[in-house]
Amino acid sequence: MTNPKTVLMIEDSPASVKWIQTHLERMHYKVVIAESGFQGLKKARDLKPDLILMDIMLPDLDGHKLCRMIKFDKELKHIPVAMFTSRDTEEDAEMAKKMGANAFILKSTRIEIILNILEQLLEKKQKPGS
Repeated sequence: MTNPKTVLMIEDSPASVKWIQTHLERMHYKVVIAESGFQGLKKARDLKPDLILMDIMLPDLDGHKLCRMIKFDKELKHIPVAMFTSRDTEEDAEMAKKMGANAFILKSTRIEIILNILEQLLEKKQKPGS
């Protein structure tokens, strides 16, 4: 059996964590949780996960700034980042794109669509030259 893909979820809402973690683990992903931006950055550096799923509104560090820090880190910039948020504004979607996020997912999105987006990001990461 191959090693499961690791998803680092940076999210401070226990309900969101439990909901996504349950579905990802059913799909055989290994899920690591960080409850704040700085904790997430440390775990990203330590673990080098296959994908990072993060909220915009975090207790200590704005998700947009955190995404930018990840994308400017030569050890982490190749990791796909999906912003996972309840903030449904064009400004947030544009800012996520500017900061280097690979996807912008609303928390209200159906779970099948969320899982599909994450799988697409992981597939792109595996392809040579991407």
